[in-house]
Amino acid sequence: MSSGFDTPTPGILLEAYRNGVFPMARSRDDPELFWVDPRQRGILPLGQFHISRSLARRMRRGAYQVFLNRDFDAVLAACADRPETWINAPIARLYTSLHDMGHAHALSIHQDGMLAGGVYGVSIGGAFFGESMFSYRTDASKIALAHLTDHLRLCGFTLFDTQFITAHLARLGAVEISRAAYHRRLRQALGLECSINAVALDTDPQSVLQRNTQTS
Repeated sequence: MSSGFDTPTPGILLEAYRNGVFPMARSRDDPELFWVDPRQRGILPLGQFHISRSLARRMRRGAYQVFLNRDFDAVLAACADRPETWINAPIARLYTSLHDMGHAHALSIHQDGMLAGGVYGVSIGGAFFGESMFSYRTDASKIALAHLTDHLRLCGFTLFDTQFITAHLARLGAVEISRAAYHRRLRQALGLECSINAVALDTDPQSVLQRNTQTS
């Protein structure tokens, strides 16, 4: 980690991602940001997302809707809506700008017509940098990740960066690799020309489950 710095421009932020670093704030009310380049990096191998039996049953019920980039502001706000968060006002503004530029994306899950969960992150080349996720309903963030990882793989992405690894992410298939190994994968992914809009989002849970079973 480095010390605090003035809020970067969206262009500087994209360059930071290309070099393997990302910003955080110490709290919602801290006006400063700092760069992070972990010695051990969490990644979620695309095509190896682990769907438990209970999650598969929940997805098969199909009582939800999936949207890509329809609710970016709401997903960002929901991710910050917790007692302790690293998403302060400068970070929120930066990622909103990246969304306007076509580099930040959010996948949201709706149940009963209401926002239930979601995940947002940044895409550059064939890399997707996951930033944060949330759930208002049981397993909604897991469902969001299942659909997002499936969609990214179909679009040709090769790297899903989770930044850090948690027990929750590890249960979903995330692994930890060294900084050097991450940077090698990052360089390879950045050399690809991928678009999150390359194919239409498949909102059918059965299709996602079938593809996951074939590649797991």
